[in-house]
Amino acid sequence: MLEKLNEFLQKYIAILTPLSLVLGVLLESVGQHLLFLVSWLFAFMTFAGSLTMKFKDIKIFMKHPVLILFSILFLHLLMPLWAYFLSTVIFDDHLLTVGFVLAVALPTGVTSVIWINICKGHLPLGLAIILIDTLLAPFILPFILYIVSGEKIELDVTSLILNLLWMIVLPTILGILVNELSKGEIPKKFGKKLAPFSKLCLFAVILINSSAIAPYLKDINFHLFFVILLVFLLAVSGYTFAYLIGRYLLKDGPQMTTLVFTGGMRNIAVGVIVATTYFPGKVAMPVVFGMLFQQVLASIFSKVIIKNTVAVK
Repeated sequence: MLEKLNEFLQKYIAILTPLSLVLGVLLESVGQHLLFLVSWLFAFMTFAGSLTMKFKDIKIFMKHPVLILFSILFLHLLMPLWAYFLSTVIFDDHLLTVGFVLAVALPTGVTSVIWINICKGHLPLGLAIILIDTLLAPFILPFILYIVSGEKIELDVTSLILNLLWMIVLPTILGILVNELSKGEIPKKFGKKLAPFSKLCLFAVILINSSAIAPYLKDINFHLFFVILLVFLLAVSGYTFAYLIGRYLLKDGPQMTTLVFTGGMRNIAVGVIVATTYFPGKVAMPVVFGMLFQQVLASIFSKVIIKNTVAVK
């Protein structure tokens, strides 16, 4: 029953994600009353996603230090600079600029593991990037946001760091400890059973936090269209840049695959929480809209990678 539910949610995630967004906007008043649940829901998602990780995943850093460091720089320096440049050129709106930068400066998504596995990428390398990036996120992300927001937006950095530690680092460490101490037995027994609940939590987080951008969606206009268009462009850029770098510089199929999905995927749910908790609602717009494209683009690029791999053979 739970496995079938998980398969259904995974198969239609690209449809259910925007549907959750729409429902959140329509149920604006309901979502605002459920905001207190968001951090708990996300902590559970992080815990469930970390059950397959081990502390030894960090050891692979010794084998591929340059690639892992580059992946982190790509996520938290190159893409934020690209987002800052495009958003300031296209929009004269500081809140939107912060939103676009936040949307691409987020830690890589745990769901990238699914696509790395499907496309036969370097799974240990992918897990190492996810784990290291996740543990660094509570310190890197507040620093980036502090620089971008400047004096125009008052940001409680200490509160943000503590919140990220609670939602990301502590559940991750707890998940790894459960895996290590049980020698993989608990994840083996309960991992698949938790998977559908984790996805349902994701949809719930999207639904609840979408209430924050509801006021900006009531008036559909060209400005909103260009916001969504730039979100799409940035999402495509992440996958495309990572693909080109992987194909022409790494020249290693599995490593390229890993770079594409860790470079293209983002932990958008945490971005929505950060945007709605610490900034005005408009900042959340680019972050929330990123949910519309991430899984669809992952599916498209998986086909490109598989086709390229077959052609090389």
